[in-house]
Amino acid sequence: MKLKIKSGEKSVTSIKNNSVFEKKSLDSIYNEIQKVYLSDSKPWIIGYSGGKDSTTILQLIWYALAKLPKKNLHKKVHVISSNTLVESPFLIKMATESIKKINVASRIQKLPLSAEHVMPEINNSFWVNILGRGYPAPTKTFRWCTDRLKIQPADKYIIDKVAYHGDVIVVLGVRKDESATRAQAMNLYKIKNSLLSRHSKYPQAFVYAPISDFSTDDVWSYLLQKKNPWGMNNRDLLAMYKNPDDTECPLVVDKTTTSCGNSRFGCWTCTVVKKDKSLQNLIDQGNDWMIPLLELRDFLYKTTLPETKHEYRDFRGRNGHVRMKSNGTGISRGPYKLSFLKILLEKILQAQKKINKMAPEEKFKLILPKELYLIREMWVREKGDWSDSLPKIYSEIMGTDLDWIDNDWGLFSFEEKTILDKICLNENISTELIVSLLDAERNIQGMTKRSTALNKIDKILRKEWRSEKEVLKTMVQGDLNDHK
Repeated sequence: MKLKIKSGEKSVTSIKNNSVFEKKSLDSIYNEIQKVYLSDSKPWIIGYSGGKDSTTILQLIWYALAKLPKKNLHKKVHVISSNTLVESPFLIKMATESIKKINVASRIQKLPLSAEHVMPEINNSFWVNILGRGYPAPTKTFRWCTDRLKIQPADKYIIDKVAYHGDVIVVLGVRKDESATRAQAMNLYKIKNSLLSRHSKYPQAFVYAPISDFSTDDVWSYLLQKKNPWGMNNRDLLAMYKNPDDTECPLVVDKTTTSCGNSRFGCWTCTVVKKDKSLQNLIDQGNDWMIPLLELRDFLYKTTLPETKHEYRDFRGRNGHVRMKSNGTGISRGPYKLSFLKILLEKILQAQKKINKMAPEEKFKLILPKELYLIREMWVREKGDWSDSLPKIYSEIMGTDLDWIDNDWGLFSFEEKTILDKICLNENISTELIVSLLDAERNIQGMTKRSTALNKIDKILRKEWRSEKEVLKTMVQGDLNDHK
């Protein structure tokens, strides 16, 4: 990329036309940021992904605040970086290093900035949803991951700060030239005669986008001419992009943000796109230890194909009902089958073991112990994993054990389940139905309201307990509706 570089705060320029720096100087941009900062007592929350746009926004604010007298630095600036727990390996490594340097440098320079990761609660992590609840891998039509892994953690952080301070300003590195949709969304919430916009969901939160009029060329012009103030190297950042126009994943505050699938700043598990060009590019650059990640991602993507769904997913939904496709051509598949989830867990652990062997210095974890603890409980409680197979799978593959708690959930043992299977087979009754009724009976003991117990039993009986083969034999809309 060709840049015209001049010295001095007022002369950051690009050789391309329509540059923001042709309309205003860098000092005037700093002055605008200072004006917004000093105008009220609302603390700032900066979304930082570690990519070019968020680095630009944080760097601009850093230099602007550094020019103010220390007595005027009256309110806190919170820098938050989204860690979905399935981030691109390079991103999470760089973001973690950058957060440490931001906190050290801000203390030394006596600036009111502090940085931290925000992440989903373990109960809502990617692998707990996939392996525990059986959610199918995300697709363009069912992109459940963005809300659970990015929006909800950021929302919680914003809500907590609003509850404490009353109002907050969310500072985002979004630009109008990213897409027509983004430009439209930014204009929709703009406050007349103000540099702020309304937050799309929270009336006590506002949005400030200082680089909304920057082009991609403006971003790189600034980053390559101004030294990073917290000690990172912006030229290293440029090297992370295949080309200067590569996209990144900003802090997500609404659903207008498009998929980050092809970006090296997205999740390595992303199945919204057919091919993960980012992972492949990183492997081509010599990072062979990422091959197991790409293989695992491709395996997950295969499960989203219409022609293979029946191999991996149950014919019933998570509510136990069978639903026809909207066009009436067959059954709309539900969550992943437990048998497949066991295979998937094996592949995850095998990939982890390969990575540990190929690049032990990376210390990159695919799945956390606390996720495994929760998934194990979900398998036993919700999916009828009577043999409690997760600890066995882990031990066989990893050659070690975690600190498993004793299974004291009060369910059937494997031997009891075997006896029950034989009885139900002889009586032509679903074992799952009997187990659900027995479980309900145990749970409703001591209830004072008879209606509550009856409602629980009625809900169980209304589920689909026939086999998929039996359901397919009678697959007419009216018959299926009778079993909903």
